[in-house]
Amino acid sequence: MAARTAATPPATATAPVTMVLGEEEFLVERTVRGLVAAACGAGQARDVRDLDASGLGPGELDSLTSPSLFGGGCVLVVRSAQNASKDVTAELTRYLASPPGDVVLIMTHAGGPRGKDLLAAARAAGATVIECPKVTRFAERLDFVRAEFRRAGRRADDAAARALLDAVGSDLRELAAACDQLAADTDERVDEAMVARYFRGRAEATGFTVADRAVEGQLAAALEQLRWALATGVSPVLICSALAQGVRLLGRVGAAPRGTPVAQLAAQAGAPPWKIDRVRQQLRGWHPDGIAEALRAVAEADAQVKGEAASAGYALERAVRRIAAARASR
Repeated sequence: MAARTAATPPATATAPVTMVLGEEEFLVERTVRGLVAAACGAGQARDVRDLDASGLGPGELDSLTSPSLFGGGCVLVVRSAQNASKDVTAELTRYLASPPGDVVLIMTHAGGPRGKDLLAAARAAGATVIECPKVTRFAERLDFVRAEFRRAGRRADDAAARALLDAVGSDLRELAAACDQLAADTDERVDEAMVARYFRGRAEATGFTVADRAVEGQLAAALEQLRWALATGVSPVLICSALAQGVRLLGRVGAAPRGTPVAQLAAQAGAPPWKIDRVRQQLRGWHPDGIAEALRAVAEADAQVKGEAASAGYALERAVRRIAAARASR
């Protein structure tokens, strides 16, 4: 069995059976497209059949993989293989034991306990497994951005990757498109200044920027960024979440014993080391009582933006004012 991740460069030849495993929809879809393109490349005329496993009935697999009168074989994409019926799972398992040479079978599987027997059978039969695990942590998204630039033949420093995440957000599809745009429009190394030029306004109006200005006591700048963020469509819930994260990090880092290593704090707080360094700088001017007041402000704002207040924008503005005021309180 050949196991790879979705970040692995696509193969020039497609295996007879490939299982694309994972819940990251963008990576799964892009991997399937690449496999189909590879199977149909090099002048091979293949019939592509793409369907969901839940729609497969007993006996259909044989008809879908039977030789065509015109030759050339086929590419069969079976999506969400974990949803196949018991009979279809048995047929797929038998197929895996002896796949025909003129058919390329590509299955997707979300992982988890459902359909685990089919997944085990694919592994046992030596199928290629390409893993597309869910990208959830900041460090993983940072790795994704770096990998996207490498795919495009460009290099980007860490500051540029972080700036792009701040500007675009966590959606992998949007991040990939942004990396493609930057890579296509420059022959140079991508840096933070270049990201700012392309995404000015958007990069400066995220919830995290609002939170940073608020906890730093820069009330005017925080309100300006808040209003711009709301005007450009940033969700009030996401802005409130960023405010909460910023204040919670103040509390966690501020309560840590003096001299605690940055790496240890980062692991405990679930934040990258560079963020811990920034929070340590932001802590200047804060008192524990002020942090407690800021936490109450974001807790109230969270309830208000989720339905308790008539205006989410007003609730957020009030929270920003209270956070900035709490910084100077004793």
